[in-house]
Amino acid sequence: MSQPDMPTALDLPMVDPLPEATQKYFDICDEKLGLVPNVLKAHAFDINKLNAFAALYNDLMLAESGLSKLEREMIAVLVSSINKCFYCLTAHGAAVRELSGDPILGEVMVMNWKAAQLDARQRAMLSFAEKVTKESSAVTEEDRQALRDVGFSDRDIWDIANVTGFFNMSNRVASATGMMPNNEYHAQHR
Repeated sequence: MSQPDMPTALDLPMVDPLPEATQKYFDICDEKLGLVPNVLKAHAFDINKLNAFAALYNDLMLAESGLSKLEREMIAVLVSSINKCFYCLTAHGAAVRELSGDPILGEVMVMNWKAAQLDARQRAMLSFAEKVTKESSAVTEEDRQALRDVGFSDRDIWDIANVTGFFNMSNRVASATGMMPNNEYHAQHR
């Protein structure tokens, strides 16, 4: 388990002082989110690693896409639920609650996404993400076609696969390093 002043169980303190650009990024996070996510603090022992992580995360989760921000967060929660990643379930569960305006959806997604009231598009997307997470080598053209059948483009399928892959990677890193979510996430958007 992480120490109160450390975001992970590893003794990898943040660079001190942070470079000006990194401090500015952290200040923007604090202003917009009310906190600097521990995942960013965890990567800040090596600014190049932090920059690489943040660039990929921001591109996948915030850049223009045929997937809404909510849909991308739903994928994050689904993957994190399968992988039992406490950090990501807590952080991205809060994001689903916020973006959907529905605290129940956020909780159901964490516990059992199949019990959630979802439309056909969301169900197809999450079924695909579940298969990629559990057995990616078994994905077939039928699986991709099922996404097309509910309106996803091939670019959207690329995005679904990449968001799914990213969270499978980050879940494993968070769990393996004992990364703990910021306490603030627990009470947000309920």
